[in-house]
Amino acid sequence: MSKSRQRVFKGQPTIVICSIVILLFFIIAALAPWIAPHDPVKVDLTQKLDGPSAEHWLGTDQLGRDNLSRLIYGARVSLGFAVMIFVSSLILGTLIGALSGYMGGWLDNLIMRVCEGIMAFPNLVLVLGIVGIFGPGLTQILLALMMVQWVYYARICRNMVVSLKGRPFIAAARVSGSSSWQIIRRHIIPNVQRPIVVMATLEMGWAIMDISALSFLGLGIQPPNAEWGAMIHEGTSHIRSHPELMIYPGILILIVVITFNVVGEALSERYGVVKR
Repeated sequence: MSKSRQRVFKGQPTIVICSIVILLFFIIAALAPWIAPHDPVKVDLTQKLDGPSAEHWLGTDQLGRDNLSRLIYGARVSLGFAVMIFVSSLILGTLIGALSGYMGGWLDNLIMRVCEGIMAFPNLVLVLGIVGIFGPGLTQILLALMMVQWVYYARICRNMVVSLKGRPFIAAARVSGSSSWQIIRRHIIPNVQRPIVVMATLEMGWAIMDISALSFLGLGIQPPNAEWGAMIHEGTSHIRSHPELMIYPGILILIVVITFNVVGEALSERYGVVKR
């Protein structure tokens, strides 16, 4: 571990534990086909709603599918799509924000007014509207959340670029003959990279909750595929007799979101990143 990371984590065992938990979830998601004990979509009505046993450690659902296997595969969807939203929004927002802050003028005003217009509405409302136009499905959710999330990265990146573009090293690069794109790519983006990534750690928790919420509403992943929010929705019809069908995925969502928020809060306090 580098010295800078050691300084961040020194004296903060909670941050270390949360980071290990996040890493563990990603490992489980990546190795799901090899560690899941059963096929997550295999239906066996003769074993529906069975309790925990040696064969099914967390029991089965209303269609006889293994709960543990579905939870493991659900991590692939929830975490995998959250990462895709994070990466795509981060790249798009950083590039647009850097361009807006560096170029200034009418282009900056136009981009910032668009960002303010998007930020004026709750995320979930906009996403529901976009998904309503293009139809349900994880691909549509991915595009809708990306179209909403990029504005937060763009705003922060733009403000940092405005403060950076008057620095002597930017003027030196301009005098040396570097183009605007070269200055943005070589000098601007590397200097705003750390705060943007820190903010993205906090946004991962929001992305996971949004994916789960939309899947709970039936707009995300479609049956028979497994996803934590969809599993909670499927368990609502058995909330009195078998509440564990909702409790298991709910606990996993809670743990993942809390761990991302704890790590993100610690990093944002250390580097002075303004949260949304």
